[in-house]
Amino acid sequence: MPRLSDFYLLERCAVMMRQLAERPEDVPAVFAERFNSGDAEAVAEVYESGAVFVPEPGTGLTGQDARAANERFLGLGLPIDVRPRHVYATGDIALLIVDWTIDGTDGDGHPVHIEGTATDVARRGEDGRWRYAVDNPFGVKPQVGGRPE
Repeated sequence: MPRLSDFYLLERCAVMMRQLAERPEDVPAVFAERFNSGDAEAVAEVYESGAVFVPEPGTGLTGQDARAANERFLGLGLPIDVRPRHVYATGDIALLIVDWTIDGTDGDGHPVHIEGTATDVARRGEDGRWRYAVDNPFGVKPQVGGRPE
């Protein structure tokens, strides 16, 4: 039976949220749907326990630090658009190369445009669902002068 947290509001209508991915190529779409719902708890479910989130090149975070960093992106209140480019899977591990964009105007009226090509690793859990083990949204974006660009 669906839980209340399986639904989110979209223009005053309750919409059923997609279940976690049964195929590695579906992980980006599940993530985007949950991100666009604005529900941080729903987004967190797309990550396995101990997953690494890389909010900027050279900075890998886990646990509560990773969740807080991800919530800062969510806090922009803008939708994410994802376009998977490549998915390479073997057994219970998959490498996902995904182009993504967050584009719009923030709550203060400032334009926001963030984009990247993620190099992510997903793993199939014991429940058969795929989750991020490593979420590296900026992929191999270079650092300038030892600091993220």
